[in-house]
Amino acid sequence: MMFSSFIYYIGNIPLAILIPYFIGFLVLLIGSYTDIRTREVPDWVNFGLIGMGFGINILFSIIYLKISFIISSIIGFAAFFILAWIMFYTGQWGGGDSKILMGLGAIIGIDIFSKQFFLLGFLINALLIGALYGLLWSIFSIFRNKKKFYKFFKKSMLNKKVILAKKIALVLFIVLIILAFIADDKFVKLMLFYLAAISILTFYIWIAIKAVESACMLKYVKPQQLTEGDWIAKDIKIDGEYITGPKDLGIEKKKISKLIALYKKGKVKKILIKEGIPFVPSFFVAYIITLIFGNLVFLIV
Repeated sequence: MMFSSFIYYIGNIPLAILIPYFIGFLVLLIGSYTDIRTREVPDWVNFGLIGMGFGINILFSIIYLKISFIISSIIGFAAFFILAWIMFYTGQWGGGDSKILMGLGAIIGIDIFSKQFFLLGFLINALLIGALYGLLWSIFSIFRNKKKFYKFFKKSMLNKKVILAKKIALVLFIVLIILAFIADDKFVKLMLFYLAAISILTFYIWIAIKAVESACMLKYVKPQQLTEGDWIAKDIKIDGEYITGPKDLGIEKKKISKLIALYKKGKVKKILIKEGIPFVPSFFVAYIITLIFGNLVFLIV
């Protein structure tokens, strides 16, 4: 009887809840550490989480005689697979970010039977916290690379296309301000002032982002320093043959080996790569907040 109660509960918390959430917490903690330190999450962490997700939920389905566990796991994995695929191929997340979310989907699942949607709250929190995290990381990068940032910002402002965009933004700003003064309705007046401010701010934020990318996220490395999934910032062609480039959305191990061989022959020197923001720590923070407070949007509202 004691063994039976241990299988189902530890204290008053069911094992079916405790174990998956604890594993999710542990994997995100490990992933955050490796992401900050090496800018990648090892495949053994990501694929291990996916495997454990399916395995544990199959086990719970057998123990509790409920197929809902494995169905929820499959639904969670499928939902996060689609989301991760979109975010990866639009260049928003790296491969490690995408895989770790798939693993969370598999281990926690989306339970459509009991209508407990922890992952939905986590996703909303992750987007909110991720936006703030990305902004703070960019600001920190600017202060850390002030001279380089200013150099690239100034250089960008002299670009012909940027000058044209600046003129368009300025004309739009002036038109909206004039319309705001003409408008009688207070709400319309306020909205026009708001749009005028946004039009000019958006332009400068766009230039700042480009400067941050050039000054803080691009660096040269030797082929031996490349890791699978690194984003190559510039096309690499040897004797007219395309080796790799930005369109690959992350370099493969096979191509890294080829670049190392070309490096030894003296045909390749250093590779320009783009370092992304380590987003797994923001997932970790969002996960903890969701566990404690739930969906932040509902909390604010």
